[in-house]
Amino acid sequence: MIWPSLFIGGMAYLVWNFPKFILTLGWANDAISSTYSPAAAPEYLAVLIALVAAVVGVRTVRTSSIEDDSETILDDVSLFLARVAMMLIVLLVSVMFYEVVLRYVFEKPTLWANELSLWMAGFIFLLAGLYAMQQRSHIRIYLFYDVMPRWAQKLSDIVSVLLIWAFTISMIWGGLNEAQAKFLRWETFGTAFDPPLPATMKPMVLLVILLVSVQALANLIADWRKAPEHHAPFDESEVEELKHEFEERAEDAKTGA
Repeated sequence: MIWPSLFIGGMAYLVWNFPKFILTLGWANDAISSTYSPAAAPEYLAVLIALVAAVVGVRTVRTSSIEDDSETILDDVSLFLARVAMMLIVLLVSVMFYEVVLRYVFEKPTLWANELSLWMAGFIFLLAGLYAMQQRSHIRIYLFYDVMPRWAQKLSDIVSVLLIWAFTISMIWGGLNEAQAKFLRWETFGTAFDPPLPATMKPMVLLVILLVSVQALANLIADWRKAPEHHAPFDESEVEELKHEFEERAEDAKTGA
């Protein structure tokens, strides 16, 4: 988790100070020009840290025993971003716990915990969708799919990917100008903490939708020559786990008696 943590640290500093880069590139409006100075050494160092952490993290990411294996570099990217989302969950819970303690124990609530939690939750939600697509764990209905011949299954997969791409193109076509406008004027949330949620989340939605679509296409190519999978109406591993737990409880009951 070292590289995801470094990536989050670098990106956090970079995002909070990104208006300095907008000013450096000559895209700033009057509000940004009057508030920020051009990017300096700390900002470029944050960029370097985030890039190094991302590259090394992608190259060294490993799947766990309950995850599907990585087959392409895109799978590695999705898995690394999933690790980033996992670390963000830890940070989110920590922020919420900190706020609860300050609010109800010391009666001194913060001005930033609620918005920061919303901000991180948005990134977690988006990155979790990419991870679900890479792991092929998104909601799918196998009732008809499993009884189809292989050529019909492939045709269904093609149609699914085409629909995903149609949705992606529609979203980018309809939302790119708004996302770009919010990003370039660095639109904030309008609260006391005033984080740049609209400026960051709008472009992030379009970016992750695009990544999900590319991942769906990569899955289609990777699965094209694989044998068809058949899915049971229940998860056999869960059944075995419940059976094992029941046997342990029965044994404990006998021992207690």
